Amino acid sequence: MTWLITGGAGYIGAHVVRAMTAAGESAVVYDDLSTGVAERVPDGVPLVVGSVLDGERVARALTDHAVTGVVHLAAKKQVGESVELPLHYYRENVEGLRVLLTAVTRAGVPSFVFSSSAAVYGMPDVDLVTEDTPCVPMSPYGETKLAGEWLVRATGRATGLSTAALRYFNVAGAAGPRMADTGVFNLIPMVFEKLTQGAAPRVFGDDYDTPDGTCVRDYIHVVDLAEAHVAAARALEASPGRALTLNIGRGEGVSVREMIDRINALTGRDLPPTVGPRRPGDPARVVASSDRAAAELGWKAKYGVQDMIVSAWEGWVALHPEAANA
Repeated sequence: MTWLITGGAGYIGAHVVRAMTAAGESAVVYDDLSTGVAERVPDGVPLVVGSVLDGERVARALTDHAVTGVVHLAAKKQVGESVELPLHYYRENVEGLRVLLTAVTRAGVPSFVFSSSAAVYGMPDVDLVTEDTPCVPMSPYGETKLAGEWLVRATGRATGLSTAALRYFNVAGAAGPRMADTGVFNLIPMVFEKLTQGAAPRVFGDDYDTPDGTCVRDYIHVVDLAEAHVAAARALEASPGRALTLNIGRGEGVSVREMIDRINALTGRDLPPTVGPRRPGDPARVVASSDRAAAELGWKAKYGVQDMIVSAWEGWVALHPEAANA
């Protein structure tokens, strides 16, 4: 099959392209390069520069490259920014998806894998989040992902499009330094940035009902996440008409304080965190049950937290050489 991967020049997208091609699938990258990096696209993989809001360009890409499946990762994804710019997020994430699905169904493409998020759950009051846990998103970003799932499923029911919505938990790590995340929006790079500055990492609240008082999250290595996309793509190819909604996580919680301690140990630092007030909307614990992904896809995460930290640090140092001597 030939898979069009929207957002394929981004951090996660580039790993999906890598996994797809390694598995023997053909890939085409479609990316507007607003945050993606063209150099991440491997040699031999076509790159079409364009927005998913441009229906004509999407349609040409599907036809020109004889696309038989789509993995849709292109989206705006900053929770805080989405609160400030909800109309922008709904336009990019929901209207962009509608335009893309219109082109996909008109072209007769049979399979569609949608990048969703654990943000659809909001603040779940459960030890393990299953796919049946109620979805109560707390940000416009989370709302757009949930609305995207509804739109994908409804399109599948109406047209026979095979669909999979993958709900990512906290993504970290890299397949190599050149593929590392260049953004500083998640815990691990935020801690790296502070350590590079010689400053103490910051914890937002240490009075949660968790073992050490800090928030607990489920971290998934980006290489494992990419392999889940391959497994989902092949499941749709093997069984047309499926409609899957799956958590992609490890099922193991790591607290913010534990993560900072591990990063300090790995980097040879000794900078205990400072503690500030809680951030509004931060749930105490969000940890996935990935049993359904294992049953439906035969997929299970292979990499641990240490692998994520080590590979992320190597990428950080490659981008910020001063960090090695800070």
